[in-house]
Amino acid sequence: MKLINDYPHISYEIPILPIEIVQKRAFDYYQQLDCRRTIRDFSDKPVPKSVIEDLILTASSAPSGAHKQPWTFCAIEAPSVKTAIRVAAEKEEYESYTHRMSEQWLKDLAPIGTDWEKPFLETAPWLIVIFAQATGLQREKHYYVQESVGIACGFLIAAIHNAGLATLTHTPSPMNFLKTVLKRPDNERPFLLLPVGYPADDVFVPKLTRKSLAEMAVFY
Repeated sequence: MKLINDYPHISYEIPILPIEIVQKRAFDYYQQLDCRRTIRDFSDKPVPKSVIEDLILTASSAPSGAHKQPWTFCAIEAPSVKTAIRVAAEKEEYESYTHRMSEQWLKDLAPIGTDWEKPFLETAPWLIVIFAQATGLQREKHYYVQESVGIACGFLIAAIHNAGLATLTHTPSPMNFLKTVLKRPDNERPFLLLPVGYPADDVFVPKLTRKSLAEMAVFY
């Protein structure tokens, strides 16, 4: 251990693997995550709380600005709370689909097959609502909040898939009702809602293609 700016630092090492193993790990992980799909039809099959705890711990290992960890993960299993969230979410979604969204937006959503009804909010065994902490509880400064919470959500989505479960990135707009239903403090803002569970027995997803490497990456 050594002191840097009077703060303790510990030695950090990772094993230097043969390049063949590095290549295989990179390719295998890509193939695993390339199979991930967003679903909207969930089974009500239970998922143990311990699994959700480990998923959240994985998400919390994400880097954050000045290591402030500006996130709160609210895991909801209680049917009454899930029902309250669904009722409030569908109210906002109905307004969005009937009044707020442009014709182009609705046209772009048509291939995905979404609408204002969100039964998965009650069917999925768990909902995880991620809140971004604009500041600490004592109003201490947080840095790069959106970026930090977004990275943590990416870790969480990958962990969910790795565990053999499925999820959906749900962002009803506006989302302030989540703060009300879950009675969160003033320093928190809702960031993302993830239903977590097993797919229903008969699930169909859009036949989509992802951009090729040449379309999305530039090497210098």
